[in-house]
Amino acid sequence: MLPNLDTIIENFEVIDDPMERYEYVIELGKALPPMPASLQTDENRVHGCESQVWLDIALEEGEGRRLRLAGNSDSHIVKGFVALMVALYGGKAPKEAMETDGFELLKQLDFGAHITSKRSNGVRAMVERIRRDAGRLSAAA
Repeated sequence: MLPNLDTIIENFEVIDDPMERYEYVIELGKALPPMPASLQTDENRVHGCESQVWLDIALEEGEGRRLRLAGNSDSHIVKGFVALMVALYGGKAPKEAMETDGFELLKQLDFGAHITSKRSNGVRAMVERIRRDAGRLSAAA
């Protein structure tokens, strides 16, 4: 089960070694709930990522109108970054998600200097996709 964002941040605060940080990111990817194959469609594919990444962004049923995210990647490390985005954006109201910059989370977790430019671009593509879909869902609500 994927830990909540506060727990993830607390865990990162005690990990100093960059390699151990990547190992934890991989663990987060393994903790990500499985994404049904039926959702791994071209429509849900995040373009701009070197690895294959899929994100399904919807509104939870019932009151509250909060985002529900499902995600997957064919790369273990990238799947961990997907997990970080799911932890960050899942449960947020669409308007709140539109104002949240997931790339700032990576900086807060001290990945800024340790992430390749290709992975950085992939994370930016994920953030842009989540924010765009949150805007679409907000307008439809």
